[in-house]
Amino acid sequence: MLVWFLPVFLVFLMIGLPVFFGLLAAPGILLWLNGQEKDITLLYRNVYNGMDSFPLMAIPFFMLAGELMNKGGITMRLVEFAQALMGHLRGGLAHVNVLSSMLFAGLSGSAVADTSALGSMLIPAMEKQGYTRKFAAAITAASSVIGPIIPPSGIMIIYAYVMGESVAALFLAGIVPGAMIGIGLMLMVRFMANKYDFPVASRKYTWGERGQASLKAFWPLLTPVIILGGILVGIFTPTEAAAVAVAYALFIGFFVLRTLTVSEIPGILIRSGTTSAVVLLLVGAAMAFKTVVSLSHAPEQMASFILSLSDNPLVLLFLINLLLFAVGMFLDAGPAIIILGPILGPIFINLGVDPIHFAIIMSVNLTVGLATPPMGLILFVASAVSGERVEAISKAILPFLAVEVVVIFLITYVPAISMTIPRLTGFAN
Repeated sequence: MLVWFLPVFLVFLMIGLPVFFGLLAAPGILLWLNGQEKDITLLYRNVYNGMDSFPLMAIPFFMLAGELMNKGGITMRLVEFAQALMGHLRGGLAHVNVLSSMLFAGLSGSAVADTSALGSMLIPAMEKQGYTRKFAAAITAASSVIGPIIPPSGIMIIYAYVMGESVAALFLAGIVPGAMIGIGLMLMVRFMANKYDFPVASRKYTWGERGQASLKAFWPLLTPVIILGGILVGIFTPTEAAAVAVAYALFIGFFVLRTLTVSEIPGILIRSGTTSAVVLLLVGAAMAFKTVVSLSHAPEQMASFILSLSDNPLVLLFLINLLLFAVGMFLDAGPAIIILGPILGPIFINLGVDPIHFAIIMSVNLTVGLATPPMGLILFVASAVSGERVEAISKAILPFLAVEVVVIFLITYVPAISMTIPRLTGFAN
């Protein structure tokens, strides 16, 4: 009877119950109906146990670092740097939007933070230059999925925690896929710019002006170098790296750029604390949900069903991509990873797929799902920032989603795309 927990959970989602409550109510009700009251106690105790983890402390620290840098005007410097490089191209602000997302990804690791921070600046600017509001919101939402792929990445920290993988290996494996999505979106923008005669954002900057823009962006762009460099060299762990990122953000905000004030710190702490609490509660609930998954023997049944479809790993990877893409439309990436990772990961590892490779397939697919109609979270954030209806943004984003789906299948069937850097640095076999 316990195997019905997933359909019940999906019903709760469809009627609008928040994910956190659905993750606890669905298995709780079925355990009660099954006469397993003791396991109900275990279920709710695991909400706390799921959050009580040293590696997960990296998530609130990275979110705090992102808030500090955004409030400190660092986002604006990244946009100015991107415009100095690409603003003279046709469709320049759309290119700037994508490049800014790639740069901002190295600071926040959050798609929602990317959409809200960059969207609030670039969507009005693009509208003034003649772009439709729905197109500006669509390219902002599509490019923001790069945030959790290029390191640091909150969802990769969650995956590493759940599946016992190396955070550093996952961070390194995400670099090339994230860059590929950014380049693919820029190619689509270029095609659309030529077809629809998009405007040029600015004159072509001189090399001297580009140098000045680079100097302004130097300190922010040093953040991912410090984070990844420190982890790779072994100076600090990923969790300690997140704390270092906060200290660095405070240092450049107060002493280098002098754009932060003491009076702004309480608001920054409240916003980052609220966002972190939402994420960690979801992680705790999903870990409790995972307890019932193991009690129900659903992983074994799911494995048997998947293997009955085909014994060809290439066919199974195609089918799993379709499944993950559909899941990502309705469920946030973090809970989806915690629920499905322990079920799907062992199946494909036993079929010979490298664990790091499968982690990237799953992470990228679920992240793209955040921007996928009808329920992608980023679509609603972009709608709130732009004031445009979700339906209009959903239609405008389809060409960019097509690019991201192509990249997903390239990552799936060409393991070297994600595995080369971890192998060269000794973090993967």
